[in-house]
Amino acid sequence: MQYDQIQINTQSSIRIGGSKTVYFDPFQIRDEANDADIICITHSHFDHFDPDSIAKVRKKDTEFLAPAGMAKELGKLADMDKLHLLSPGESLEIGGASITAQPAYNKIKPFHPKRNGWVGYLLEMDGTRYYIAGDTDALKELQDIKCDIAMVPIGGTYTMTVKEAAGLINRMQPKAVIPIHYGSVVGKPKDAEAFRKLVDPGIPVIIKLDF
Repeated sequence: MQYDQIQINTQSSIRIGGSKTVYFDPFQIRDEANDADIICITHSHFDHFDPDSIAKVRKKDTEFLAPAGMAKELGKLADMDKLHLLSPGESLEIGGASITAQPAYNKIKPFHPKRNGWVGYLLEMDGTRYYIAGDTDALKELQDIKCDIAMVPIGGTYTMTVKEAAGLINRMQPKAVIPIHYGSVVGKPKDAEAFRKLVDPGIPVIIKLDF
C-alpha cells in the first residue's frame, strides 16, 4: 500500500492526493498551493478551521464539506452552490470521490459535545478508503468503520489518548493507521512510538508528523 499521497503538515491538517486533491482541516499552511478540489472541515475549533490556510489551498471551484452547524462560518468563504453541510451518516459524491460524515464527539469531556453534530470523514477515492477521525473519543459506533488507512488523534486532553486510540484501531483493524493531533497543541512527539507499541503488530503505524 502506498502512503506518499498523504501529507500532514501539523496537527490534523491533512492533504490526500489522487484523482482529486482533498484537504482536511488545513491549518498553518505556509505556501499558497491553491490546488484543493475538496476541503473538508470537521469542526470550528481554531486548529481545524483556519480561514487563512483555507485561502492558501482553495481554488475558484473548490467544493467545501462541513458539519451542518457551520453554515455561518463557511458561508463567508464558500459560494453556496459549493458548500455541502453534512450530519453524521450523510454522504456525498464529488467527481468520483465518495465522502461520508462520521460521528465525532466527547462522551464526557465538554470540548466536543455530541449535540454540535461535528464530524469525521470516510473518503473513498481511487480504490482506497481513508478514515479521518476529527476530534473524537474512541466511540463504539466507530469500531465497525471499514477502511484501508485510518487517521486518528492520539494527543489526549481533548480527544482519545494513546491507549484509547490503539484500542479503537485494534477493533477496527484497518490495513494501516496514521496517528494525528499530537505533538503541538496537545500531546508529545514521542506519543507516536507509544501508540505504535500498543497497536496490533499486523497493522502498520505510519508516522507522518515531523517535529
